[in-house]
Amino acid sequence: MDTKLGFELKNEQIQKLVMTPELIQSIQILQFNSQELEAYAADQLLSNPCLEKAENPADAKNEEINWKEIIRNSHHDTHEFAGSSHKNDSDEDYSYEKFTASELRLADYLTSQLNIATNDKHLINAGEYIIDSIDDNGYLTLPLEEIAAESGECLETCEDSLHLIQCFDPTGVGARDIKECLIIQLAQLGILTEDFNTLISEHFENLGMGRITAVAKAMNLEKSEIQTMTDIIRTLEPKPGRKYIPSSDTCYVTPDVSVEKTENGYIVTSNDATTPQLTISSYYNDLLSKADNDKELAEYLSDRIASATWLINSINQRKTTITNIVKEIVEYQRDFFDKGSKYMKPLTLRTIADNLDIHQSTVSRAVNGKYMQTPRGVFEIRHFFTSGVQSTSDGNMSSSSVKEHIKELVDAEDKAKPLSDQAIVSLLNDKGISISRRTVAKYRDELGILSSSKRKKY
Repeated sequence: MDTKLGFELKNEQIQKLVMTPELIQSIQILQFNSQELEAYAADQLLSNPCLEKAENPADAKNEEINWKEIIRNSHHDTHEFAGSSHKNDSDEDYSYEKFTASELRLADYLTSQLNIATNDKHLINAGEYIIDSIDDNGYLTLPLEEIAAESGECLETCEDSLHLIQCFDPTGVGARDIKECLIIQLAQLGILTEDFNTLISEHFENLGMGRITAVAKAMNLEKSEIQTMTDIIRTLEPKPGRKYIPSSDTCYVTPDVSVEKTENGYIVTSNDATTPQLTISSYYNDLLSKADNDKELAEYLSDRIASATWLINSINQRKTTITNIVKEIVEYQRDFFDKGSKYMKPLTLRTIADNLDIHQSTVSRAVNGKYMQTPRGVFEIRHFFTSGVQSTSDGNMSSSSVKEHIKELVDAEDKAKPLSDQAIVSLLNDKGISISRRTVAKYRDELGILSSSKRKKY
């Protein structure tokens, strides 16, 4: 069989998304929350002389302007925009993944590491169940036997997957208790010794109470040695997942849209206070029309005006996109607005994207960090996108609605004999809501409801 090597020319038509700086700017603007957008607009006002606030137009002044200096300082920077971290990247380097929310959740972070760490579908399947059972502090909350039963994987596979996850960042994640968490961290630091293991496994309670002398005597070590190991342990992170917990600090938000109830239904209006009001400077616009004899000045002004126009259009498009998405949400979640949170329906980003004929990622960016004022209070727009569980009476029921049912059951329980998670499962099944005990435990934890043993009152 002869093999021939050679070169040839051929035409080939391919589709390729070119991420221009203008497109990147539009994506960023869509994703910005109101505070970030305001700060970004302020930067643009400083960097682009052809841009000004609409409500406070600049006075035309006849002062001498050193255009040569301005043009020289801005050379090769006419299409860039403030705040971009991709100024020196080639077009091929731009991707949608670079424009994600700055606040990374622990589960997402662990899942991304899992998909990189292995291609084994069984390890990944077990790992996803394990990650789903890791709380905000980074601890595994369910026994591996239960995870094995839920995932359909054997116990050995679940153990292997857990050991894999326990090697991920943040160090100590996936531990089943504080002792295992600390031991994992020491092992990853390469300083885990038999003495460290014994100190944590057998004397942790005494250590926590500062009983250095008693621990030293029990371990037949010098007090100085125990103190040194104690000092090292104190540098470890007892809650490895906490840096990924969404900020709960008190803050004040300005809703991007408002929903008002009228006799004819609900009306959605955009809050102009959250949208920078920008316009093209009439002074520089007029100056451009008179710059025919100065080619360099004309090119500079033309480029700056084009950049300002794109910015204004992108901000207006952001406003329109958010408003249209909220209108769809209000229509879909009408029962919630009429009757309350128990009537929230399952809703996905794809549903809204399909209804508006836009990309799912556009919906995701548009709702991220945005808020809406409603007759029932202020909500993050993402609040209305919820997963669902099976319900024999109403088809699918949203997780928010199920949480309301769980809360009602716990509020009405006999405090001397509080409901176990399995009892809650049975009562929900009686209501036609099919749900697992693991999911009940997860929702209960998210509601801040303690386990039945901790809710009991004597």
